Amino acid sequence: MKMKHYRTGPLGSLMDEYERALQELQELLRSLSKEDYSRISNPHSPDPDCLSVQTIIWHVIAAGYGYAFYIRKAMGSEGIRPEIPLLSQLDAINKLGEVFEYSLQTFEGRWNMGEEEMYTTTIKTGWSEYNIDSMLEHAIVHILRHRRQIEKLVLQ
Repeated sequence: MKMKHYRTGPLGSLMDEYERALQELQELLRSLSKEDYSRISNPHSPDPDCLSVQTIIWHVIAAGYGYAFYIRKAMGSEGIRPEIPLLSQLDAINKLGEVFEYSLQTFEGRWNMGEEEMYTTTIKTGWSEYNIDSMLEHAIVHILRHRRQIEKLVLQ
């Protein structure tokens, strides 16, 4: 069994799981045909972000930047929310890696953040209020939910 490097502390554990969720999604994308990636599989969805694997991935990438942006803002740092076009399969796989790197950079110099700071830093979004811990948990589960959605679309 290959030795795994684990990040330290409560923040490190969440970022390890965030990375794992993204890697699993990247692996799923690698396994799809180009047709499965771009085909409108869910034409009756009322949500334009859920018509195809391609639009779901666009949504996941945009949300990933959004989560990091909100966390940065709450910690008093600058952040960006780039405009994301619909991406090819390979570009999407690469962009998911970039989202994770951007998320890691969000915590540069703060890796020893304790649970108290994680729980007391308030993050206000357009849809709810979080702390750092709950925002990262939300980010992880968001990826897991959409990975499952993609699996269902492709396996139907």
